[in-house]
Amino acid sequence: MSIPDSEVFVSRFDAQPTRWSMVQRAHGQSTGDGPAARQYLVMRYSPAIRSYVRAITRNEDQADDITQDVIVRLLQGDFAGADPQKGRFRDLLKTAVRNMTRNMWAKQKVRKSVEFDVTQVEQASAQEHDVVWDEGWQKNVLSLAWRRLEEYQETHSGSNAHTVLKLRTDFPDDSSEELAQRLGELLRKPIRADQARQQLRRARVRFAEFLVEEVADMLDAPTPQRIEEELSSLGLLEQIRDVLPAGWADLRK
Repeated sequence: MSIPDSEVFVSRFDAQPTRWSMVQRAHGQSTGDGPAARQYLVMRYSPAIRSYVRAITRNEDQADDITQDVIVRLLQGDFAGADPQKGRFRDLLKTAVRNMTRNMWAKQKVRKSVEFDVTQVEQASAQEHDVVWDEGWQKNVLSLAWRRLEEYQETHSGSNAHTVLKLRTDFPDDSSEELAQRLGELLRKPIRADQARQQLRRARVRFAEFLVEEVADMLDAPTPQRIEEELSSLGLLEQIRDVLPAGWADLRK
């Protein structure tokens, strides 16, 4: 399997609807399935939301309660300022979640006697919270790409993409011969070292495609430069740089 041509690789992002189309559906800016779109957004990003709220509250129980409230409000369409001209989707979502958390924290303090201190939200390190959000977002994007790779293997006869890449991830120091042996044991058939290398290469290319698509899907204008910047900011670029399509650097200019 050869590495995809760069023009084809990027044109796929231009042709598909981005996450912004889901945001617009979720908040009444286009016709159709608003509730389903909101549920779609929440299901995909609730893990990152919870880790971020937990970092702000520094309390597991409070994080659970407030996260549930945030998710309910998102499901109801309460995502003000969702405009691609105002910044990246994940940045707008982070701001919305932070504001919702602060507001609900303040309301809980008013309703009952609790040990909340709303000022902690502002006094706590914004940089620390940003790191938590980025880490949560990175894990989320990786998880989505892994899930798509698994689905790809399940729907493409003869593909071992998810299996071989998972083996490489679990045993990063294995030689090609050792990788081939592990793969052969799982598949219950002999696998040569060169076959294992070829299958791993194909799997890494496919995974890179899925990873880039997930990142591109969160940008209003998924140009190669913006995709690369987003991958870099999430600490994902180096994982796939060597399997990006030939000519990728030229398209960035």
